[in-house]
Formats: sequence, structure tokens, C-alpha cells
Amino acid sequence: MTQPVLAKQSFLLALLSGLQALMPTLVAIATLYATITFSGTRFDPSSAAVVIATVLCLILVQPPREVTSQLTSERVSAVVDVVFRWLLLLVVLLAVGYITKTLEAMPRRIFLTWAVVTPVFLSVVTLAMQEMMRRFLMSVFDNRSAVIAGYNNSSLELARRLQDNPAMRLSVSGFFDDRSADRLGMEAGTKLVGNLGDVAAYAKENGTDVIFIALPIRHVKRVMNLLDDLRDTTASIYYVPDIFVFDLIQARSGEIQGIPVVAMCETPFYGYRGVTKRLTDVAISIVVLLLLLPLLALIAVMVKLSSPGPIIFKQRRYGLDGAEIAVYKFRTMRVTEDGPQIKQATRTDNRITPIGGLLRRSSMDELPQLINVLQGRMSLVGPRPHAVAHNEEYRKLIKGYMVRHKVLPGITGLAQVNGCRGETTQLQEMEARVNYDLDYLRRWSPMLDLKIILLTIVKVFRDEKAY
Repeated sequence: MTQPVLAKQSFLLALLSGLQALMPTLVAIATLYATITFSGTRFDPSSAAVVIATVLCLILVQPPREVTSQLTSERVSAVVDVVFRWLLLLVVLLAVGYITKTLEAMPRRIFLTWAVVTPVFLSVVTLAMQEMMRRFLMSVFDNRSAVIAGYNNSSLELARRLQDNPAMRLSVSGFFDDRSADRLGMEAGTKLVGNLGDVAAYAKENGTDVIFIALPIRHVKRVMNLLDDLRDTTASIYYVPDIFVFDLIQARSGEIQGIPVVAMCETPFYGYRGVTKRLTDVAISIVVLLLLLPLLALIAVMVKLSSPGPIIFKQRRYGLDGAEIAVYKFRTMRVTEDGPQIKQATRTDNRITPIGGLLRRSSMDELPQLINVLQGRMSLVGPRPHAVAHNEEYRKLIKGYMVRHKVLPGITGLAQVNGCRGETTQLQEMEARVNYDLDYLRRWSPMLDLKIILLTIVKVFRDEKAY
């Protein structure tokens, strides 16, 4: 999408882009051959395992293709992305190898060495190629000029971001709008060049490269007239919808059978993102359950001896897309409420058993939810699921409350590590929790999940709201 805006096409650019796309695969296969050679182990490098690894590299270990990413992405972010994609490749390769038995012929020492060494070389080569591409784009292509038809929040933010990122090589000469500068309340540093009817003449006279049309959707007729006027120019033309009018979650453009569509509220876990999220959940849950098995058994015995009732408390809560699920917890109370009205636990709640208080303060009562994660009903990180009774209450009071159910509920979440947990005595407290949940949907990335997990571990033993 952004490549024709930022850089004109050239054979050398296409050649570099193709080389950049192939480089991760070439590096991975080269390190595999080197590992086989130096190990002194007899192994056929043309085996099915090598073929599968090559195909997976071509599919999974690809650098970003957008010119924007080449010019503005940080080195740390690029390395994290490479390592993450490499780990995903290893997981898929192990799964395919287990099913097809193709990895049995590869010595374990070769596989482990290759798995550890390759991401180091991948990171170095990725950074080198990114720097090469950046320098090429910066040296070969001149700055391109742009103007914006329409002054609003979206066009102003676009101009700001272009100005703040000189590596984008796109400078905005000014804005065109039929309203006066005083009426628009234009910010300092912005320039009103003329009316909308002057755009075409200005573009032809000044050789403008790119024109952004940022008129509101309701002004369709004006947009069509402007497009007609611009047919006599060679400028690239892009429409910028006023997205700040909407509260967008995971907005992205696409097409359905050739018809352009814009996602305005969608789950972040589509395509490989969903696969990555699920594989991470399963892998970490299995490891934690195996490590904590003795502790889980001890807690089960203590809960059973503490008071009459089941060891595991099951409560109906809302899961993905608002479907009811049964969430597991170690029982911490003398009651097992799951009706149309549920009283939240308070700091001096006499329903909580002595062992229950310890479990709740340390959040160990939530550990059985790792089973929910393996069942696919929950995730390690996501909006905390609320009891059905609380959901029915708050969905009527808080705008956007049910949007948090676009993803699997989590054992921990962004709201919890920011102090929004425990009893909600006021509506504003639940609103703050929901706002964090929606922000998680907007900002999700594997690194955000990792950050939340680490913060949860740090905060779990010193959270004053855990009771």
C-alpha cells in the first residue's frame, strides 16, 4: 500500500526486495548445511526434513514488505520480529516432523545447534538488509511533495506523522479547504494553500507527487468533483477517511470478492497471529502445569480439608464472542454462588476460608484456569472473564462492554497489571477495567503479552487489591 506513495518503482528496488525476501531462507539453509558439515555427523542434506524447513522458511520467516517498515522500524523491533518468527517456524517444524516422522533421521545435536545458531545470523542479516534498503531508498529517491485536500483531525495527524518521520521522504506543502484558516482554527506551522477548487491547478503547476483527499465520507459529491479535476494531473491520489470520528479496534482494509472493505472492530488474532497466540498458550500452560503439579496437589488437599465442598469451583462466565464457559478456580469460599445475583468478595468477607484468603492474595486460586487454556476456552493473557450475572449488569451501563469478548478471556490482562482488579464498588472502576481491555485489543502484540505475564509475576505477591 505505502510503497507507491513513498518511492517510485525501479528494477533495482524490485531486485533488492526479492533478495530481502529470499535472504532468511538462504541464511537458515546455509546454517543448517554448515552445522551438518562441522558436526561430522552423517546426514543427508537433501532429506525431507530439509525440504520442509526450506518451505516453512519461505512462508514464515519473511521480513516486512512495506517501504514504511523499511524506513521507520526500530532495530530492536526488527530483531524481536525475526526471533519470534523463527520460534514459530520451529514449533510448526516440530509438529510437522512429529506427524510425518521426517525429523527422526536428523540427529538431535544438529537440530538443537541449528535452532540456536540460526536466529543470531538471521538477526544480523536482517538488520544489514534493512539498513541497505533504507540507504538505497534515502539516496536514490528524492523527497516527494504532497498536499492534503481537507483539514480535519485525520489529515492533521497524517501531516504530523510525515513531518516527524523525515525518513518517509514525503513533505506536505500544505492544506486545501473551502473554509478560512480562522474558521478551521489551524494549528501553528500548518499552511492553508487555497480552496478545494485550486488543488488541480496547484498540482500541475508545482509537479505535486501525492495528493491526499481527507474530506468527510458525507461529502461524496465533493470528492467525486475533486477526482474529476485531478484527472489532468499525474499525481498519485489517496483517500484518507476521518478515522478519529470512530472508536476503531484493529482497523484494517481489505476486500471481499473485489469489493474494498474496512474492518472497524475486529479481533487482533487473525491468520498467523491466532496460531501464534494459541501455540504460545498451549506450550506455556503445559510447562507450568508440569512444574507446579506437586504444588497443585498440595493446594487441592488443603482446600478439601479447610471446609466442606468441592476442591474446584466452577462458575459460568462469558468467553469468546459472549458464549458461556465454565471457568475453574480452587474453591476459596464456603459458598459456590453462580446465580443471577453474585456478591463480589470484599476485604473482610467472612465467606472466605483461611486457606482461601492465602490463595486469593497470591492469586494461586486461578491456577486451575490453565486447564481452561488447554481446553481453548481461555488464554494466558486477555480480558478477565466476569461472572454472567455481572456481565448482564455492566453491559447495560458501560458502552462497548461486550467488545472485550472479541478475544478469549485471560488468566491475567492489561487491566490487572495496571491495578484494576478485585472488588468494583463504583461504576468508574469497572469502566477503567473495560477501557484497559479495549486498549489491549487495539495494541496487541506478542511483546505486549510477554510484558503482561512478567508484570503479573512481579505484582502477584504485592497487590493490595488481591483479597
